[in-house]
Amino acid sequence: MRRDCDPGRRPLCWAVMDRAPAVKVPDPVRRAVRRRLLPWFAENARDLPWRRRRTPYRVWVAEIMLQQTRADQALPYYRRFLRRFPSMKSLAVAPLDDVLKMWEGLGYYRRARNLHRAARMVRERPGGRFPDTLEGIRALPGVGAYTAAAVASLAFNLDAAVVDGNVRRVVCRLLGRTLTARELEAASERLLVRGRAGEYNEAVMELGALVCTPAAPACDACPMRSACAAYRSGDPHTLPEKARRGKKPHRKVAAGVVFNGRGEVLIAQRNPDDMLGGLWEFPGGCIESGETAAEALTRELREELGMEVCSEGLLITVRHAYSHFSIEMEVHLASRVNRAPPRPLQCAAARWVPVDRLRGYAFSRADLQVIEALECRQAPVSGEGTTAAGSR
Repeated sequence: MRRDCDPGRRPLCWAVMDRAPAVKVPDPVRRAVRRRLLPWFAENARDLPWRRRRTPYRVWVAEIMLQQTRADQALPYYRRFLRRFPSMKSLAVAPLDDVLKMWEGLGYYRRARNLHRAARMVRERPGGRFPDTLEGIRALPGVGAYTAAAVASLAFNLDAAVVDGNVRRVVCRLLGRTLTARELEAASERLLVRGRAGEYNEAVMELGALVCTPAAPACDACPMRSACAAYRSGDPHTLPEKARRGKKPHRKVAAGVVFNGRGEVLIAQRNPDDMLGGLWEFPGGCIESGETAAEALTRELREELGMEVCSEGLLITVRHAYSHFSIEMEVHLASRVNRAPPRPLQCAAARWVPVDRLRGYAFSRADLQVIEALECRQAPVSGEGTTAAGSR
C-alpha cells in the first residue's frame, strides 16, 4: 500500500573526485581565510549544542540531522534526541519505532533509519568505538561525502573539506563563478586550512548561514569581502547560478480513518524500504482516473487488507509537499462492513489502536494533521458503522 505513489529517490551527494580539476584559487583568498575568516568565526560562532562537549557520537547525530535541515530547525529535535539517546549504546539497543518517534516531524526519515543501523554497526566494532578514519566513517549507512568530511574534521580534526550548500555559495562567490561539483571540491581542498580543518569547515558554513545568504548577502558585514570576486562585481546574489528545476509531480491520494466497534482505528506501518519507511499511517492509496476518493479508499482496503469499508464522510483534506512531489490527501471517516481481521501488509504491519494512543506511534507530518483533526472532533465511534452525532 503506497499512499505516496512514488518509488522515492535518494538525495544526491557530491561525487568524490577521481582526479581534481584545475581550479585557480588566488592567494589573497587563501590568506583572507586564515587572517580574517577564522578570527571572525572565533568571535561570531553561534552557541550550538553540538559545538559543546564534542564527541564523535554528538557530532555525528548533529551532522545527520543537518542534512537538508537548517540548524535552527534541527535544534529542538537534537536536544530531544540526545535526551532520549545520550550514547551510541542507548541508540543501538533502542527499537526502531522509538527512534522514529524521536525523529517525528523532522522529515527525511531514511536518515533516522540509517542512524539506527549505523549505531548497531558501531556497537559491533572492537570496543564499540566510532570509526576514526575518513574511510571508516564513510562506510556507515547514511553517511555520504559531506557527512564523512564533517564528522572526520569536527570530531577528529582530520584534513577533510566539507562541501554543502553554504560552502558552495561562499566559494563560488569568492571565485566569481559557478563551479561544477568537482571544481568545488578541488577549490575547497585548496582553501582548507591544514591542521585546523574542523574550524575552517565550520567557519565557511557559518559565513554562508549568517552573512553570505542566498538572496540578500550582508556584504558590509563579511570579513571576506575584500577578497571576494562576486562582491567586486557588484551583484554577488546572482552566484551561484541556479539550475532550472522541473515542475514537481502532484498526486491525489485517499486515506481512511477506519473504526471498528471498540473505538479503535486502523493504522498501517510502511515497508522499511519505502519512503517514510517504518512510520505509521492511515491506510489508503492513490486515486485512479475516474475514481472518487471514497471509491479509491474502498478499493485499496479491499485489495490490500481484504476488508470492506464504508465511507462516512470527509474528515480533512491534507496538502503536503515533499522534496520532489506534492500530495493532496482526502481523508475519510470509515467503518468496517465485514469483521474479518485485516491481513498484514507486505513487510509491514496493521493494527487497531485507540484514538487516545495514536500519538504513541511515529507518523509523518501529513498524518499528524489527520490525528489533530480527529482529536478536534472528539467523536469516538460507539458502534460498527456508526460515528457520533454532530460530527459534520
